[in-house]
Amino acid sequence: MGSNSNTADRFNADALKHIVRAGSSAAMIDWGNEEHHRCIVACMVKGAYVLESDRAMGRTEAAALGPAWCESFHFSINQKLTEGRSIYGAIYEHVPGLRHPAAPRYVVAYRGTMPNHPEWAVVMKDLYLDFKIVVNKLKKRTRSKLACGAVDELMDGEAGLGSDDVWLAGHSLGASLALDVGRDMMERRELNLPTFLFNPPHVSLTAATNLLNAQDVAKRHLHFTSYFFKAGAATVSGCHRERMEKLFNRLSPWVPNLYLHEKDWICQGFIDYFELRQQFVDRFHSRFPCVASKSMTLSYRDMLWSLLGKDKERPHLLPSAMLWKTAQTSLDAHGLQQWWKLDNELGLGAGTRYRYHGT
Repeated sequence: MGSNSNTADRFNADALKHIVRAGSSAAMIDWGNEEHHRCIVACMVKGAYVLESDRAMGRTEAAALGPAWCESFHFSINQKLTEGRSIYGAIYEHVPGLRHPAAPRYVVAYRGTMPNHPEWAVVMKDLYLDFKIVVNKLKKRTRSKLACGAVDELMDGEAGLGSDDVWLAGHSLGASLALDVGRDMMERRELNLPTFLFNPPHVSLTAATNLLNAQDVAKRHLHFTSYFFKAGAATVSGCHRERMEKLFNRLSPWVPNLYLHEKDWICQGFIDYFELRQQFVDRFHSRFPCVASKSMTLSYRDMLWSLLGKDKERPHLLPSAMLWKTAQTSLDAHGLQQWWKLDNELGLGAGTRYRYHGT
């Protein structure tokens, strides 16, 4: 998740020989290559971790290790995103000069939890925000509001800046932040920002059933039955259902990239959410089209809240996504460093694109 050691924080060009050739100034980057996108953006997220380590460890500008994680790919630090003293993210800007048409002008990256941080206040704040993810209140916290505000200012501050010019990325807690920002930009401003989420937390009953090691058949039957119950319950919470359908239709063009490890219980619920959803659509959509469309937009907790007069939606309820998953057992399932490895080392293959089937 994060480390305070110089070794872990130091940029290692040898681990990225498929992109960075020593002394070549990153000349091997192919911005049309999905593998390169993933590796570069993962490194920039790592840079957000290291910027906070630089601050906490008192590393001077000359000794700072964070900049190498972006400068190696022709980017510089435009802004450090802070909450109090702590750096929770960074805005990276492509350096002036020749820029590939597929390369972003800016990458906004958010770090995750740093349990080994030397400052206890930073650890406690990160853990507090992790708890807010569990209770679905992260977007009401200061860090989420600051993150959204920073991207608002970025988009408003430069004429001609389009959606493809700004990429969002994060790991773990930072992935939840990037998810909140991406949803907010699409819902409020119809800005479809390319988004890269590494091990994003998934909080639902799906994650709980995974901890019980339920058989695939039993899990599928449980979910399919749940979809029918949700569709039936939607008649009781009609206003909430209509609001969620409108939200899904508005968000559906946004297709965030989700990078998931099958053994990481923190994020594996996303795999079931999309795969079982698609299996249900393939099997029942022709006979029960309304059930398929209604069930994927709803959660039991949100429907209960709607009956109490409060509008909420689970952040894992995404209409569209591109899923990239690995099952390599030799890797740290929740670690960020796995995501700048080669595709064939991860066994990624082609990602799977999921789309919302509206009514």
